[in-house]
Amino acid sequence: MTIEVVVGLAIFGVTYLLIATERIHKTLAAMAGGIAMVLLGIVSQEQAFEEIDFNVIFLLAGMMILAGIIRKTGVFGWIAVRAARFASGEPYRILVVLSVITAVASALLDNVTTVVLVGPITIFLAARLGMNPFPFLMSEILASNIGGASTLIGDPPNILIGSAAGLDFGAFLVNMAPLSAILLVVYLLAARWLFRGQLEADPALRESLLELDESEMITNPGLLRVALIVLGLTLVGFLFHGVLHLEPATIALAGAVVLMLLARESPDEALREVEWPTLFFFIGLFMLVAGVIEIGLIDAVADAIFELTGGALAATSILLLWMSAILSGIVDNIPYTATMIPVVTQLAEGQPNDGLWWALAIGADLGGNATIIGASANVILAGMAEREGHPISFVRFLKYGLPVTLGTMVIATGYVWLRYLL
Repeated sequence: MTIEVVVGLAIFGVTYLLIATERIHKTLAAMAGGIAMVLLGIVSQEQAFEEIDFNVIFLLAGMMILAGIIRKTGVFGWIAVRAARFASGEPYRILVVLSVITAVASALLDNVTTVVLVGPITIFLAARLGMNPFPFLMSEILASNIGGASTLIGDPPNILIGSAAGLDFGAFLVNMAPLSAILLVVYLLAARWLFRGQLEADPALRESLLELDESEMITNPGLLRVALIVLGLTLVGFLFHGVLHLEPATIALAGAVVLMLLARESPDEALREVEWPTLFFFIGLFMLVAGVIEIGLIDAVADAIFELTGGALAATSILLLWMSAILSGIVDNIPYTATMIPVVTQLAEGQPNDGLWWALAIGADLGGNATIIGASANVILAGMAEREGHPISFVRFLKYGLPVTLGTMVIATGYVWLRYLL
């Protein structure tokens, strides 16, 4: 083991410990770890910057600006009141409604865009009910990763896998959607027990919420009409970004700029809506993972898989499934997936089906639910909660995310075995 490997592992370990224990803010910890990888020569400056997925960064920035301007119309309050009335104001039913909306929208759009739009609705509802938004936001995080797993565009790892393996939208729908539907139903049934004691609201506040006139929530109808048109065109652009030969980030930024112009929103006002700590956390994390990749840690794990299984399809698939879930919870599923694609390409040669690719996708998507840094949606909603005065700690997230991940992975293991290995 070389000195570079030892130093790289030490930087990663200390950074992760700082994030987990929250001795310093997670953004500062991630940035410090990423910069340390460069300054100590573990990874070059050029390599570190190449690993930063600016498509993710600018997609988030564009959607945050769009959501911020749309929030000023009051439409999030309108949706919240309608959702509460549909659920009769009962917190658990509201959690189910919001989770289903999040899961379906994550499949049709992507889970990053979805949580940016659903988050403000959730925070409004929780405030009206006098509740901590944690159980609702946590449920939406879990639902977004479960629902996003079902389609090609639903979760960033799926886009990477689809491109590398030649798997189209239909293939993901046929192979992943049945599993996502099963997992969502099981999770929602378990959610009442998981969040027991946290889904109680003052009856008077419930009644006051139901008595609200949702039409009065709309404060700027003219801006709302314009904003919905721009948002609609942006979402259509996401669906056809491959045909348009444009990255989702470009489409999101274009939508944000167009809406800023039409709404006459000043750049200063618009940029205040961006969760800058969240974006810089991602930048630091990507740089940190660049160092982990450079020292060969993930490649070593991949080699170990082959040595342990001898390339046998069943053993390799199950080991890849669980390893993907574990590592995606540690290093974020986007850079992990990007690193594993060349490995799976080699392992999949000569195999009778695409089972290894589906094992990678399922493990990466579901493993992202384990920790607060496991997936983009987790970090975004945690950032929103912190901004509203309800921070979600690493340990608290782990308390709920880890058991859900383990439960869904057990079901997923059975699914992979029955569908691809028998």
